[in-house]
Order: sequence, then C-alpha cells, then structure tokens
Amino acid sequence: MKQNQPLAEPPVAPTSPHETIVHGVTLRDDYAWLKADNWREVLADPSTLPAHIRTHLEAENAFADAVLSPLADLRKILVAEMRGRIREDDASVPARDGPFYYYTRYREGGQHPLICRASASTMDIGPAFGAPPADDTDILLDGDALAQGKAFFDLAEAVQSPDHGRLAWCADDTGAEFNVIRVRDIASGCDLDDRIEKASDDVVWAADGTAFYYVRLDDNHRPCEVLLHRLGTPAADDTLIFRSNDPAWFINLTQTQSRRFAIISVSDHETSEAHLLDLHEDTPQPRLVAAREDNLRYEVEHHGEALFILTNADGAEDFKIVTAPLASPERAHWRDTVPHRRGIFVLAQLVLQQYLVRLERENALPRIVIRTLATGEEHAISIPEEAYRLSLGEVLEFETNQLRFVYSSMTTPNETYDYDMATHERVLRKRQTIPSGHDPAAYVTRRLFATAADGELIPVSILHRRETPIDGSAPCLLYGYGAYGHALSAGFSANNLSLVDRGFVYAIAHVRGGNEKGWHWYLDGKRDKKPNTFSDFIAAARHLISAGYTAAGRIAAHGGSAGGMLMGAVANDAPELFAGILAEVPFVDVLNTMLDGDLPLTPPEWPEWGNPITDQAAFARIRAYSPYDQVRPQRYPAILALGGLSDPRVTYWEPAKWVAKVRATATGGGPFLLRTNMEAGHGGAAGRFDRLDEIALVYAFALGVVQGTLVSASAS
Repeated sequence: MKQNQPLAEPPVAPTSPHETIVHGVTLRDDYAWLKADNWREVLADPSTLPAHIRTHLEAENAFADAVLSPLADLRKILVAEMRGRIREDDASVPARDGPFYYYTRYREGGQHPLICRASASTMDIGPAFGAPPADDTDILLDGDALAQGKAFFDLAEAVQSPDHGRLAWCADDTGAEFNVIRVRDIASGCDLDDRIEKASDDVVWAADGTAFYYVRLDDNHRPCEVLLHRLGTPAADDTLIFRSNDPAWFINLTQTQSRRFAIISVSDHETSEAHLLDLHEDTPQPRLVAAREDNLRYEVEHHGEALFILTNADGAEDFKIVTAPLASPERAHWRDTVPHRRGIFVLAQLVLQQYLVRLERENALPRIVIRTLATGEEHAISIPEEAYRLSLGEVLEFETNQLRFVYSSMTTPNETYDYDMATHERVLRKRQTIPSGHDPAAYVTRRLFATAADGELIPVSILHRRETPIDGSAPCLLYGYGAYGHALSAGFSANNLSLVDRGFVYAIAHVRGGNEKGWHWYLDGKRDKKPNTFSDFIAAARHLISAGYTAAGRIAAHGGSAGGMLMGAVANDAPELFAGILAEVPFVDVLNTMLDGDLPLTPPEWPEWGNPITDQAAFARIRAYSPYDQVRPQRYPAILALGGLSDPRVTYWEPAKWVAKVRATATGGGPFLLRTNMEAGHGGAAGRFDRLDEIALVYAFALGVVQGTLVSASAS
C-alpha cells in the first residue's frame, strides 16, 4: 500500500455549541452533546446509550479499524508472541492461612482465574514451585465458568471466612465497577441466597463467620456507606455501620493483619482518617483513631495493645511510623517508632506478631527493612541494580516468621521469595517462566537522569536489546503517568519485549506527580505545579534524543487515565517530538469534568487538581493546560485514543470529544483515531487473553507510526 494513499474518510462529529459562563469567562464546547443526558444509566447498562451517540462511536470504531487494517497481520503476530510468553496453566505461590493454602491458578486456555485451596498437610510449596496438579477438587471458584456467556466479567475479590467454611466473592459483569457480592458454601460448592448489589470489592468477615462488612456505592458511583450483612437475611435489612455524607470523601474497608479489627478509611487525595471496628463484637460502633486534620494522612495497623500508624504528621513529608496506645490512639499519644528521614519515603508497613516490616524508597530504588520488635534490631533486603522492582508479597497470617517478597527488573522476570526473618534465609519459590524463551543477558536496562527546566533530575528507566544501536536511529516508546503520588516501577513486562525485540528502546519517565523521589516529587506535580508533569516528560524525551537513544519524530508516547492527560498535554506542547500518541482511557477533558460535581470522581479529585467551581485561580490554571481546551491549529502527531463505554473513572465522552476536536482543528498530521470498547470500562477487557488484543493494538500502532505506514484521509 502506498504511504500517502488515503484509507478512509474519518467521521465528522457535528458541532452543537454549548456555552456556559464561569468566573465571567464564556466557555464554548462544540462536542458537549457526546455526553449522554442519561450517563448514569449508561454506566450501569451500556445498551441504554442514545442512538445518535452510539452511531458516532461505532463510526469512529469503523474508521479506526479501516485505518489500522494494514496492521491486522502484525497484530495477530503480536498476540501470538505475547501469549507465547504466558504460562497458560500458571499459578500464584500458595499463601498459608491456618490449615489451608490459598492460591489462584489458570487452566490451559482459560481467560479467568480459578480461586483454589489445598490442605496445608498435603501441599508442597518447596523451592521452584510450579503449577499444582490440575485437580478440580481444589477449585473454590471457577472464573471461566462464571464468565460464560458474558461479554464482560471481572472476578474482583474472594475472601475466605475465618472458619474456612465460606467464601465471599465479588464480580463485575459490565465494566462499570458496580460489584455484586455473593457467598459460596465451600462444602457444597453452591452459592447461598445472599446477594449484595452496587458494592465495591471491599469485604471483611466478622470473627464468627456469620456476617461480613462491605462498602456500598451510591448512584454516582461513590463508596459512601459501610454496612453489616448477616448471612441468610435480605440485603435490605443490612445494618448501616458508617456513612460519609461528603461526596469528596471515599470509603475503603480493610482488615488488620492481626484480624482483630476492620478499618474504615475515609480519605481524599490529601487527608485521611480511620475508624476501627472490633470484629469480635456483634454490632460494633466505629471508633475514631485520630480526628481529621487538613493534609494529615495516616494508615493504621494493630499489634496487641498498640496501634502502628504510618503518617505524614508533624511535617514528615516522606512519612514515618508512630505507635499509639489502643486505648487512647489520639494524636497527642503518637510516639515516633521509625522517625522521618527526608528523602527516604516510607511506602507501606506490615505488622506481624514479632516483626515490623516496612517498604521504603530512596533515590527511586526500593528496599525492605525488617525490625525485630522485641529488640529493635533492623536489617534490610535490597538489590544491587540500577533499576528494579521490589514489593511485599501476600502474607495471610499474623504469627509467622515468613515474609514473602517479589523482585524483578526490566530484564529479569518476577521472582517470588519466602524470607525467614529470624534466620535471614531466602528461598526462591517461583520464577516467572517465559515458555517461548527469554535470555536476560540479551537486554540492557539502565537508569538515566534528564534535567528539567528548573534543574530537577528526572529518572528515566530504559530497556533495549544489547545490540540496539545508540546512534539516534532506534524508535522509542516513552511511557509516563505522573499523578496521585503513584510510582511507576522498573519491573519486568513480558509484553514490552515485542517492541524491544523489534529494535525499540522502551523508556519510563518518572515524572513529577508520582512519588519515585519522595512525597515532594508528588507535591511538585499537582495543582498549581501540575505543568511540571508535562514539561518533565518533554525533558525526558529530549534527553533520550540528545543521548542518542532515539530521535525527534521517532518516539511513540504512551499513557493511560491521568497519564492520558499527560499524553494530551504533550501533544499540544511538543508535537514535533512524537511520531504518535497512545492515550488509553485518557483524562483529557479536565476543566469540564472538574466543573461537574455530579460526576462520580469529581469531588474527590478537587484536592488533586483544584476546584474550578469555587476557585477562580484553579479555573484559570486548569483551563491553561486541560488538553481538550488547549487543542490548537497546528500539526499533530498520529493519535490513538482508547475509551470504555461503561468507564466510571474517565467517562467515554472525554476521548470522544478530544479526538473530534483535534481532527477538526489540526492543520496536518494524524491519523486521529478513537477506539471505544462498547463492552468494558476503565480497565479494558477483563480476560487475560482478550487484554492481549488491546495491547497488540497499541503496539501495532506504535510500530506503524514510527515506520510511517499509517495514513488516512485526515492526514492526506
């Protein structure tokens, strides 16, 4: 096919000007009509989407399919490659919980997990644990069977009762994240009549196993209530335990490692508070740990007559761990146990009977530190590499010497270890197998530092084949996120090898807005400092170019959700650097979304971005970078935007409006493609192999744009 031959005529979204006046400024939105008036109903039931909007989205899908059709064979090859790197009968390393080991596994060809268990007296999880025998008697829940006949199915959670007789499980069959909770009787293999609708995936059993606590979502998809459900009673009779009336505050429900308490966490992106529920009481009253204070964050664990609290109190920007008496846990009684050390960010704590374990990060590299509570002695687990991922694994028991952790790097597949905290002996339980083969020595991983305009050093993790020339000729996929204090780890991804093996440099820009370099790295990329996220990504791209890893116009930029906002911003600000923009469920219509307090996630998002409804400065600031609002007449790189019709986090109309506006405004470039999954939400396809189709689409697009083989009528 000739490079400049048009493939198809793109859909032309009609304009229907919608004007609003905010802070004296008239905002005009030509594509506001793409937001369905009945959007709440659409999230719960995608079939209710109005016909004129469905027609447009389907036309966009058809256009994208036509433009991408020359890549059909490549996409099939990519799927086959990625599937060939998956052990199809894979299993997690079993975790012991009293008399049983619990684990998940997959059957050959299966899309969904099987929730399994085996007697601790019969299961061997010795070194180099592999997939257990395919014995159907170990299956408590069969995800493949539950998904049968459903266009979408996500088995979100499964929690065993304290007596191991029942399993509370949650599933979403629309992609809208409205879970249904059911209870399975393990002995019979049958579900009880109990059924809870519109729930999150948080479930905590009462100590006697006759009831459980859960979180209910309101009609705007906000987790707002904790209820107690007693088995065998109607859901309508469930007891309200706790309610948050502030739409800006979300509720999460967890269990302490000791299993004494459930913890109700109420938080936004800056402030949190916690309430304890005694799981041994019939109807406990939530007990506040410490009163809410602006910008005070804390997380609670329990140990005997004390609480261990991970917090940023007293100016502990990178967090510290304090203890407080269980009987009087208020702020006045907090005492430092692990003092704050600037530059050493405490990410998480695990409190066991004899040990305090913390995961911390210094200079973008993680380590695990173990303290013996009786003596106060500490030792650390770290890895002598430039870039790697280290995380705590699943530990179900409280009285144990065994810690589980998982290590990988961009060249090294996941390795799961059990670590004896008393003897310091580590045992490799599982190494991720790549059935089609993988030689870590064939690849190079490095950590570079790009210099931002203000002098900050931005970490950039890279992976390439050893023989890839570093002379500017290689294409590059540059990934970024930069929001909510979420760090991007330099861990292993078997899928990325499909690009790297074709000569790509795969790079991760650890931009501000994440927490890779401590909490200040997050604070320097939010609200009034949000533009740092965008300029950091551009600086990372330019550093890769100057260092010879790639060249301008040879980079495919990739991000999703809040990282999709980043994609929209860099497309506006530095289009000449990029061959293509890959934006998955992109949060690009920032101003309009933050001005709509009825949308599911808007009120909790105001601390992250600012509230443009009440704050004129926040309005001006968001308007100045909101990708949709800043689309301008210029040449744009090719764009592939992926959306989900039932997505409650980034609603489907955001990418739809953005692509329509770019196509109508751009003076050249493209193609500009929108692909909406009409049967899924924020996470895309739920099945593990179905998800490969979406990844292959993204990677094929990246390959197509750097090779110059994708064109359309919009680009001619």
